[in-house]
Amino acid sequence: MRIGVIGTGRIGTLHAHTLSRHRDVGSLILTDADPKRAQALAHRLGETAAPGVDEIYTWGVDAVVITAATSAHAELIGRAARAGLPVFCEKPIALDLPGTLQAIGEVETAGTVLQMGFQRRFDRGYAGAREAVRSGRLGRLHTVRAMTSDPEPPPAGYLPQSGGLFRDTLIHDFDILRWVTGREVTEVYATGSDAGPAMFRDAADIDTGAALLTLDDGTLATVTATRLNGAGYDVRMELAGERDQIVVGLDDRTPIASTEPTGPPAADKPWTGFLERFGPAYEAELSAFVEVVLGERANPCDGREALQALRIAEACEISRREHRPVRLAEIQGGAPVPFG
Repeated sequence: MRIGVIGTGRIGTLHAHTLSRHRDVGSLILTDADPKRAQALAHRLGETAAPGVDEIYTWGVDAVVITAATSAHAELIGRAARAGLPVFCEKPIALDLPGTLQAIGEVETAGTVLQMGFQRRFDRGYAGAREAVRSGRLGRLHTVRAMTSDPEPPPAGYLPQSGGLFRDTLIHDFDILRWVTGREVTEVYATGSDAGPAMFRDAADIDTGAALLTLDDGTLATVTATRLNGAGYDVRMELAGERDQIVVGLDDRTPIASTEPTGPPAADKPWTGFLERFGPAYEAELSAFVEVVLGERANPCDGREALQALRIAEACEISRREHRPVRLAEIQGGAPVPFG
């Protein structure tokens, strides 16, 4: 199998390393907006660098992995679909709903595959939480608390093209909330703070956000995120039911300290970032994609799944701006959209 990788930045480099050593992947063609970066990575991996995206298609590949800038995702997904190729794409499909729906429409019209990169679905902790909920171990679920805390903000230049905290960061929490609970969000109320560095205000973004989500069975979920968690990278999910309570992401590297005399000590080596924390999950999702391409399994996370997470993020952004509850029924894309 020959796979084209479009984008060789931080996450693209990680994915290229994973695919290059996969037993069912014979070779890679790498390309990037910065050709020298693609060439350097190809040299290190013993793979082939292409001068541009066109060559990915003229030289011939069996599948495409998209890790380019977010603004290019929708166009690249559409091009791969028109070429009849299965695609793995990092989230999001696009930063707006029309672009997302258009790309999904192209994939569905072509009858091809689009697998989205929501790696938490492949993390053992989240998988265990899903099993606990679905098996009835927790009883009736009444409360979920989810959080994503980054130790430091991204570069200032990234913020204006990121889509904002809800679309860029919390979209992972929205997706995993649906996946673990098996429920849909019906209403959100969200707020945020830009009291940190000025670059967030300059980008009309927030550095810290929170949302209260109501699920379709009455379960309440709180979801928070910050770009400024100096203690380290902290991603957790707590699920409380009438019978039991569990937590994902609590281990000897969780960057939190107890003030109780008999509480656990602070982590000696807290998680530094998402690539380290979710390394095994990133590998597992790409192995799943290879299996999808080979016809050995069903798509574990298609474009419609990504659309639902984006709809929640859109509702939260509207709620933050307008200071009101927003029902998901207000957000475009809730029902299947016919494409010509």
